Amino acid sequence: MNNQNLLIYQLPHLHEIMSELEDYLNFKVIEASNQKSLDEQIKSISNCLILTKKKNLKFKNYIVINEVPIKISKLIEKINIQLLKQKFNDQSEIIINNYKINLNSREIYQDDKKLKLTEKEIQTILYLSNNKKPTTSDELQSKVWRYQKDLETHTVETHIYRLRKKFLNFFSDNNFIISEKDGYKIK
Repeated sequence: MNNQNLLIYQLPHLHEIMSELEDYLNFKVIEASNQKSLDEQIKSISNCLILTKKKNLKFKNYIVINEVPIKISKLIEKINIQLLKQKFNDQSEIIINNYKINLNSREIYQDDKKLKLTEKEIQTILYLSNNKKPTTSDELQSKVWRYQKDLETHTVETHIYRLRKKFLNFFSDNNFIISEKDGYKIK
């Protein structure tokens, strides 16, 4: 069993069935019989998928069960697909300083502002954020752009300049990528 949790809300018969199958499933089955119980469970567990008959829950990750009877194999398939989507989305979001980067949409967020980035901009930010020491233009040229080290080009400098300008104009952040004597660094 892994760390995925299936929270069944106000569906006691379904909870009973899924509990009997829990040893054969790849998630833990938990019941919430009322709103208070649901709120408490959500606060105490992570990686939660809610099965419910209610639409428009205030939670983002749920499946509405309104077509009954339903084959258990179809239900488990729906659950697994939703859990995979959730895992994919969770893995695609990276936090760097005060920003969140969504690798799927190639957007960077801060509060309610979001900025679209290019693939190379994302790769540059990720490479710089993974290095604790400043990164030279030659290293970025080699590792991010896959250019030869001895190739004379200003691609890196141009991209860094444009990326810093985007952050300044959009987020009013002039210090996200800083230039030091040894190279570039995310502060």
